[in-house]
Amino acid sequence: MHPADVQDRDGAFDLLRQTRRRFPFVERIFADGGYQGPRMARTVARTGTWRVEIVKRSDMHRFVVLPKRWIVERTFAWISRNRRLARDFERHARKVAAFVRLAMIRIMLRRLAKPTHSTGI
Repeated sequence: MHPADVQDRDGAFDLLRQTRRRFPFVERIFADGGYQGPRMARTVARTGTWRVEIVKRSDMHRFVVLPKRWIVERTFAWISRNRRLARDFERHARKVAAFVRLAMIRIMLRRLAKPTHSTGI
């Protein structure tokens, strides 16, 4: 994340560099139209071996499911079920990021701890 007063392409270098350090296993990035163009392609090439896919909005005025966008929307819906993240209560982005991380840990722990159904005896 970067502040709202920073253009997407201007903040991309630092964002991608930090992401590469923290998550070296990431191979593909889904981004919106703000991250397209030759300048962004050079930034991507300087920060690692990524594959950036630009997800564009449909030009039609009807509902169309965009590829991979549902993954993000679904994840936001899961996260917003946590009371602390349902509204913008926090002043600092670090706190919000910490609560998002806790929410995702909670979601994953619940999935890992699901009991398996036995079929016999």
